[in-house]
Amino acid sequence: MGSTEWATPFQLKEEPVDGHRPIKVRVIGAGYSGIYLGIRIPQRLRNVDFQIYEKNESVGGTWWVNKYPGCACDIPAHSYQYTFNPNPDWSAFYAPQREICAYLQSTAEKYGALRFVKLQHKVESCRWDDSSKKWHLTILRTDTNETFEDDADVVVAARGTLSDPSWPKIPGLKSFEGEVMHSAVWNEGYDFKNKRIGIIGNGSSAIQIVPSLQKVEGAQLSCFVRSKTWITNPFGEVVMKKLGLDPNKLDFSPEQRQEFANDPEKLFNFRKMIEVDGNTIHDVSMRGSDMQRGAIGSFGQNMRNRLLKRPDIAEFLIPSFGIGCRRSTPGPGYLEALAEDNVDFITDPIETITSIGITVKSGRPVPVDVLVCATGFNTSSAPPFPIYGRGGLSLKDRFTPFPTAYLSIAVDHFPNLFMMLGPNSAIGSGSLTVILENEGDYIVKCIRKLQKEDYATMSVKPERVHDWTEYCHEYFKRTVYTDTCHSWYKSEGGSGDRIIGLWPGSTMHALEALRAPRWEDFDWESLEGEGGNRLKWLGNGWSITHMKGEGEDEYLGDPAWYIEPQFLDMPLPGRPEEDEKLKMRPYSH
Repeated sequence: MGSTEWATPFQLKEEPVDGHRPIKVRVIGAGYSGIYLGIRIPQRLRNVDFQIYEKNESVGGTWWVNKYPGCACDIPAHSYQYTFNPNPDWSAFYAPQREICAYLQSTAEKYGALRFVKLQHKVESCRWDDSSKKWHLTILRTDTNETFEDDADVVVAARGTLSDPSWPKIPGLKSFEGEVMHSAVWNEGYDFKNKRIGIIGNGSSAIQIVPSLQKVEGAQLSCFVRSKTWITNPFGEVVMKKLGLDPNKLDFSPEQRQEFANDPEKLFNFRKMIEVDGNTIHDVSMRGSDMQRGAIGSFGQNMRNRLLKRPDIAEFLIPSFGIGCRRSTPGPGYLEALAEDNVDFITDPIETITSIGITVKSGRPVPVDVLVCATGFNTSSAPPFPIYGRGGLSLKDRFTPFPTAYLSIAVDHFPNLFMMLGPNSAIGSGSLTVILENEGDYIVKCIRKLQKEDYATMSVKPERVHDWTEYCHEYFKRTVYTDTCHSWYKSEGGSGDRIIGLWPGSTMHALEALRAPRWEDFDWESLEGEGGNRLKWLGNGWSITHMKGEGEDEYLGDPAWYIEPQFLDMPLPGRPEEDEKLKMRPYSH
C-alpha cells in the first residue's frame, strides 16, 4: 500500500512529553471539597491558573454557614477529617461546629490552600462556549456588589449538597411578625430566654437544636413533628466499649486529648478501629439482613427506654421502615429533651402560619415568639445559580425529573465540568470524607489528562450516564433506602422513587470504583481538532526529568528517579503473591 498524504504536514510539538501546558481551573466553594482541591491541585499539577470562589466571608462551607446551637457532626469526629491531617485534639466524640470549622480553616492555611481562595465571590452563572471550548463565569463580589466575568478550561462545583437552605412551603410564613430563622441562616444575636419557640422539623438539625434550646432559661418549646425517625445508639459505640470508654460520656478529657497528641500510634489505632467499625456495618443497609433486624430491635428498645416518661412520643416516633431509610442520627439528649415539661410535642400537621404563631390542622392555635425552621436543604435540585452546557442546556433541566451524574462526578453535555459531593455521593455508613478525597483525586487525574495529552474537552457519554442511573436504581431496590419514608436521599424533595443522595454501595466500593478512571466512558476533543495527529502530545522526544535546569548539575526532574526507594515496588522473594499490601487492597491498573 502507498503512504498516506496529509493535507497539512505534521510538525512535532516542541515540548517534553511530560510537560504542563497552561490550563485554567476554577473551583466553586471552599468547604471540605474545595479546600481538598486547593491542596491537591497545586501539589500534583503545574502551570495551572487556579482560583477557588467562595461566597462566604470564610472558608469552611456548611461548617461556616451552620451556627445553630448544638451544631455538631453526628459521626465520630476522628472519621470526619482529612486522612493526611488527623486531629488529636477533638474535644468530643461528635465534634462541635466551631471546632470543625476551625479545623478546616487551619488545614487550608497549613497546606497553602488559602492562596487560591477568593472570599465573598459568589458565582452567579456558568455558561459553556463551544467555539472557545471554555466556561464563562459571572462573579459577584458580595462586599462591593461589583460583577465581573471570568473564564476557565475546567470548572469544579464543590458546593456540596448541604448548602442551599430549604424553607418550608407553609401558607402565611411571611406574615409572621416574630423572629424567623433557618438552621442554616441562624441569628446568633437573638436571645431565646423566656421565649415561646416553635421548631419545625425533626431531621438532623432539629435533633441537635432541641436539646440546646430546651435548656434555655424560661424557654417554652413547641416541636412540630410530622415524620417518624430512628434515633440510634451512638455511632462507634462498639469501638468506645472496646477501648474502655463510656458511650454515654462523649467528651474527651484533657488527659485523653494529650495522650492522643503525644502518642501517634494510640491515635492511629483509635482511628483505625473507628474506620473498621464504620466499614463493616454495610450489611445494615440491606433489607431483611440479620444486622438490620438486630438493629431495629435494639434501637427501638433503646428509644422506649429513653422515653419512659413519654411513651406516647416513642409510639409516634419509632418507624415501621428500616433503619437508614431516613438519615439516622444518634441525637444525644434529643429524646430526653422531648420528655421535659417545657416541651410540647405536636404531631398535628401545620395548617397555616399567622402573624403571632402557628395554627394546626385541628384548628388549635400555637402562639410563638420565634420560628425555627429546621427543614434541611435543597438536595434534589441543581445549584442555585444557572449552569448552561452544550447547546444552552441548563443543568436544572438536565436534572429533571431527578439529578444524576456518572459516578456522582460528571454530567453528559457539560464538558470539563466536575462535581464533588454531587448526586449519589453521600454514604449510609463509613467515612464520607475519604470518598470526598477520592473524588478529588479522580478529578485531578482528569485535569492532568486534559493538560498532558492536549485534549480540549472531555465529556461523559450519555450512554454511560444512563448505565449508571440504571445501576443505581437496581442496586437500591434491595436496600432499606427505598422503604416508605420521607428522606433527603430521595428524589422529588424526599418522596420520589429514586435514591439520589447515596452512593450505590459501601464506602470501600466507592473507593475502588473511583480508583482508576475509565477513559473510554468519555468523549474527547483534541486541541488539534478533527484530523489532527492525536499523538502530537508525545512532544519532541524529551522528558522534563532530564532537561537541564539553571545550575551546572541541575535538572528539571531526576534523570534516574526510577531507582529511588520511594518509586520502587519490591516483590517478595519466592512468593510475591504474599505481598501484604496487595492483600490489604487488590491491585488495580
